[in-house]
Order: sequence, then structure tokens, then C-alpha cells
Amino acid sequence: MGIRFRLTLMNFLQFFIWGSWLISIGGYLGGTLHFSGLEIGSVFSTLGIASLFMPAVMGIIADKWVNAEKLLGICHLTGAVLLFWASTITDPHLFFYVMLLNSMFYMPTIALNSTVSYVVLKQKGYDVVKDFPPIRVWGTVGFIAAMWFVDLLGWKSSSMQLIFSSASALVLGIYAFTMPSCKPEKSNQKKTLLARFGLDALVLFKQKKMAVFFLFAMFLGAALQITNAFGGSFLESFNLTHPGTFGVNHPIVLLSISQMSETLFILTIPFFLHRFGIKKVMLISMFAWVLRFALFGIGDPGGGLYLLVLSMIVYGMAFDFFNISGSLFVETEADPRIRASAQGLFMIMTNGFGAFFGGIASGWVVDHFTNGALRDWHSIWFVFAAYALILGIIFPFVFRYKHEGRVIKEVQAEAVSSEIEFLP
Repeated sequence: MGIRFRLTLMNFLQFFIWGSWLISIGGYLGGTLHFSGLEIGSVFSTLGIASLFMPAVMGIIADKWVNAEKLLGICHLTGAVLLFWASTITDPHLFFYVMLLNSMFYMPTIALNSTVSYVVLKQKGYDVVKDFPPIRVWGTVGFIAAMWFVDLLGWKSSSMQLIFSSASALVLGIYAFTMPSCKPEKSNQKKTLLARFGLDALVLFKQKKMAVFFLFAMFLGAALQITNAFGGSFLESFNLTHPGTFGVNHPIVLLSISQMSETLFILTIPFFLHRFGIKKVMLISMFAWVLRFALFGIGDPGGGLYLLVLSMIVYGMAFDFFNISGSLFVETEADPRIRASAQGLFMIMTNGFGAFFGGIASGWVVDHFTNGALRDWHSIWFVFAAYALILGIIFPFVFRYKHEGRVIKEVQAEAVSSEIEFLP
């Protein structure tokens, strides 16, 4: 078995685990366990809480004491136990804490998976920039495949999705120990604790444009959690008015179009960045979020199915044009000495604070428009659309940045590499 195939399988399983529950868990928690909107949002906030510190902590451990492939295996084996435990829980408070523990062990594996891939490719004499992206894209394929499995097997509203994810984590946990050794590198360069946590880049907040950029990074990071948390339960709610339709029977398959769209829109980023600059590209992202939510507000699985499909397609633009383009902006604007830390800070703002506040706030909005067992989804989505619209109106007045039409060197390669950190 060739090493490229082995790494491809590892990347496939890495995101297969996540795709088994991330998009469908909201429907299970709300429809089957009858969790409130805030309780569902809190579960998704665990991803943000864990992203604030655990990737850095595990990175320090891998840098100093434990082989990266072994640490990857340990994290996934621990996650397998926690996911199986979560499948047996019906109490919202206990479920929150178990999923928080699971997030604390899963979120660091995204970076560890990339680290193992990089090290092994270099050991075998491969060009990382050229050879890793075709391997990593199978992670996105794995995420989509897991969504389809859960949907088509009828597990989207049951705890089987967590058991399925647990089994996948167990397989990858064992498999990771068979990968070539990725020993901690002995380096004479001493990094401060702030640098290891990506916080020495806080100096960027002294620049007004970067401070504004990171603030909006947090606001847009919150938008991502909204459809992750409630997209599935929204589509399933049409069971009363549009029973038997494709969107009701297979909501997760329908939602998977969003992930497919991501992989296509990432290819357009170099053109848009060079032609329009980061400010206009970010504005496009914000108004794409407006469309994403508004189309959900007026669409339905019947005659309005095309509106839902269009919303899924627009999602790719909304996600990529901020997350991937934003990463490239940070790469070009930050001092070379703190670029890695600046990327870490960007991740903390979007996947950390943004995900946390997005999960909590979206849950509060859903509860506000819930009357008994009925949710006013039209109002819910229009509130989210208004949120994105307000961001889009304010942003051009507070973010001062003049696009000079300069070419970002090797932007295509950078864009694809950025997919490693952001795409599921």
C-alpha cells in the first residue's frame, strides 16, 4: 500500500468522523431529544471553546514529547469513547460536557492530521505544496460521504450517527499508530508561550485595519455555526407541510451541496482577490450570507426547492470568500516573523470566539421564535439575514483598505493550502 494512498485514507477518515454528526446532530437533539435552541447552540459552541486553546496545547505536546502520529491516535481513541458515551445521553447538561470533552480531543486532530501528512510526505521525498492538496481534498470527500451515509441509512434523527462516528474514530485511532514515525523536532529556537498559542500576533490589533478585520472575522465566524446547528432540523420541520419530499426525507444529502460548493468556489478566489481586493471580496461574502439565510427563509422542499438548492450553492461563496480569502489577507499583511501566529489568531477569532458566540446567540434566537413545539423558521432566518446585512452595511465604512491590484504571489497554491485549515 503506497504512502500517498495511506495518507489519503487517513485524511478521508479524519473528516468522515466529523461529517457523521456535525450537520445532522441538530435535528437529533431538537427533534428526538427535544433540546431547546439554546441547548443545541451550546453543543455547537463547544467547538469554539475547544478551538481557543486545545490545538495549541496538543501542538506543544507534539513539538516536545510525543510523536505526532501517536498523539493523533490517542486523541481519536479518546474521542471514540466520548462519542459512544454521548450516544447514550439524553440530559442536555451532561451531553454538553461530554461533547465539550470530545471537541477538546477532536479539534486538535485537524492540525495533527496535517502535521503527520506533511512530515511523512517530506520523509518520502514528496513536494508538500504539490502533493498534499490532492490528498487533503479527500477529507472533504470523506465529510460529504459521511453525511450521505447517515442520511441514507436513516440515522439523521437517532443516536446511531454518534455510534457511527465513534466507530470511525476507533478505526482511525488504531490506524494512526501504523503511520511512519513523526518524532518531535529538536529545535534551538525557543518560542514564548504567547507565540505557541498564536497570541504574539496580538500586536496586529495596534493597526486599525487589522483590528477591524479580526473583529469582523469573529462576527462572520459566528454565521457559520448557524446553519451547522439548525439546517437539518429546519428542513425536517417541513414534514408537516411537505411530507415525502426529497428535502424532508434526505435533508443531509441536500445540505451536502454546501460542502460541494465550497470545493468549487475556492478555485475562483485567486481571480476575485486579484481583481477586486480583500475588501470587496469580504463584502461579497457578507451579502452571500444574507442570501444564504434569506433563501432559507423563503424556500421550502416543495415548489421552493430550487431556492434551497440556490442557498446551498451560495454558501460556498459565503464561506470561502471570507475564511479562505481572509487567511490569505492575513498571510500578506502580517510581518513574516509572526505570520504563523497571525494565522493562529485568525483561527481563534473565527473558529474560537466566533463559533462560541455564534452557537450561543443562534440558540437564543431560535428559542425566541419557538412556541411550544413550533418554530417560526421564516422569522428565524430573516433575523440571521438581517444580522449579515448589518455587517455588510457597516464593514465598508470602518474597514479602510485600498486595493492596489497587486498579484499575491502563488495565490493559487496558498488558496488550496488554506483549505487544509478551513474546509471540513
